[in-house]
Amino acid sequence: MGILNLTPDSFSDGGEFLDPDRALEHTQLMVEQGAQIIDLGAESTRPGSDPVSEQDELSRILPVLEKLPKDQFLLSLDTTKPAVAQAALQAGVHLINDVSGGNPELLTLARRYQAGFILMHTQGSPKTMQDQPTYENVVEEVRAFFDSKKKILAKSELPKVWMDPGIGFGKSLDHNLELMSHLESLADESWGLLLGSSRKSWIDHLCGAPHPLDRLGGSLASAVIGVQQGVEIIRAHDVRETVQALETTKVLAHS
Repeated sequence: MGILNLTPDSFSDGGEFLDPDRALEHTQLMVEQGAQIIDLGAESTRPGSDPVSEQDELSRILPVLEKLPKDQFLLSLDTTKPAVAQAALQAGVHLINDVSGGNPELLTLARRYQAGFILMHTQGSPKTMQDQPTYENVVEEVRAFFDSKKKILAKSELPKVWMDPGIGFGKSLDHNLELMSHLESLADESWGLLLGSSRKSWIDHLCGAPHPLDRLGGSLASAVIGVQQGVEIIRAHDVRETVQALETTKVLAHS
C-alpha cells in the first residue's frame, strides 16, 4: 500500500502532493514500483494535528480521484468522516481506512458499496494521543479491542476486513515495539492484518533519526518483521525499497 498524502501538514511529506497532477504522477510512480493499493488521505493524523472540515477534505480528495483510474489498482481512502467516505465511494474508492476504530456510519457505507474496510486501534485523538499513553498489557488490550469488533464486522458482511494495531497512535516506543514483536497474536481468521510503521517517530526514538526521510532502514526492518508474522498489507512511503526488501526476504526464506 503506497501512501498518498493530500495534506499540507503530514509529518513526512506534507504539501508535496496537493496539486492533483503531482498526486497523479506520484501515484503512477508508486504503482510502477509495485504498489497494489494507493491510500489517499486529506487530513493529517500526525500527533498534535488538528482536524479539518469536510469541505477541506473533499476539496483535496475529489479532484485527485477524478484523475485516477479505478480499474488498475485498489484505491483506499483514509478518513473518519462519513460524508467524505460516501463521496469517495461514489467516485470509485474500493477501501475505507478508518483510523478512528470502526465508526458505525463508515461500516454502514462500506457495506452499502461493498467496499473493503481497514479498522485501526488508537488511544485518544491525534491531538492528544501521544500525551502519556498507558496500557496494562498493550498486546492483550489491542487484541481485546479487535475481538470486540467481531460481531459488528460479521453483521456488516464486508468483502474483506483488515485490522491495524495503530503503531504510533496512542503508543509509546515500548508499546510499539511490543506490538511489532507480537503481531502474530493479533491475527485471526476473521480479518487480515495491516501494518503502518513507515517513517514514524518510533524509529527516531529507537535509532536517533529526527528527520522522517532518514528512517528508511527502520521502516524496511519493520515491514520485513511484519510480513514474517503474517501481515498482509504494508503501508509504506518508500514503495520501491519496501517491495525490494520483501521480495528479497521471500526468496531467502525459501532458498
